[in-house]
Amino acid sequence: MPRGSSDEEPPEEGPTLINRVEFTPAAAELLASLIEAHGPVMFHQSGGCCDGSAPMCYPRGEFRVGASDVLLGEVSGGTPFWMSADQFAYWSHTQLTVDVVPGRGSGFSLEAPEGVRFLIRSRLFTDDEVLALADQPVRTGADD
Repeated sequence: MPRGSSDEEPPEEGPTLINRVEFTPAAAELLASLIEAHGPVMFHQSGGCCDGSAPMCYPRGEFRVGASDVLLGEVSGGTPFWMSADQFAYWSHTQLTVDVVPGRGSGFSLEAPEGVRFLIRSRLFTDDEVLALADQPVRTGADD
């Protein structure tokens, strides 16, 4: 049958994947420079219940993920982003966007010497996104 024929079936669409965490271009650029300087990294969000909370960036393998920690996703070429279970209970209905702002955050996050800090911005998932997320079970540290 000739290509483009009206008898062709459209390709099947897979499930819609919803990202629980995304990066702004500025945060992605900083992340790339941290990976270049330190090798593979990972993020962990353990505290804070509102916008402006600071995720921590560590060399991969130097922070032990707990059994109940939730993997929100992988960003920028496979960088895992974890969140403590109690925080996930607060944030599960939101999409997180990691941004970077001037200033020194607290803790041992890799960006601290750069004079900037990562922070979280959020938005509520739409009803359709909530339905799609029901088909995307989260992975926990116990799964690793």
